[in-house]
Amino acid sequence: MSLKERITEDMKAAMRSGEKERLGAIRMITAAIKQREVDERITLDDTQVISVLEKMIKQRKESVGLFLAGKRQDLADRETAEITLLQGYLPAALGEAELEALIGGAIAASGAASIKDMGKVMALIKPQLAGRADMAAVGAKIKARLGG
Repeated sequence: MSLKERITEDMKAAMRSGEKERLGAIRMITAAIKQREVDERITLDDTQVISVLEKMIKQRKESVGLFLAGKRQDLADRETAEITLLQGYLPAALGEAELEALIGGAIAASGAASIKDMGKVMALIKPQLAGRADMAAVGAKIKARLGG
């Protein structure tokens, strides 16, 4: 079952069980997916759906920070619940050891010697980590390994 099909099935289940908050969040996911499909005139595969989900998670994390700064805990809690739901559709996160091994392999494969080669390493490693790791944290680890 593809990720889009799983999201659709979850939406149907939320409708049947009367979970309004969950249904609303899942409808936002399907709307974002359909919007991208219409804009680009393509049918998204699982990796592209994951990138849509990652973008939605990033937006909600930014919103949580703004809501907390504005002393709106209720809105921050709602966004946090949506983040949790969105993360449920992402693949399992990588452990530290696996992540370090992938970074080491990408550095060796690209022949990176300094911070100037960070783009080469990121280009190699990004497809392997789609939805499985925070790319900002990965970038920081690569930077540290390359002496940046």
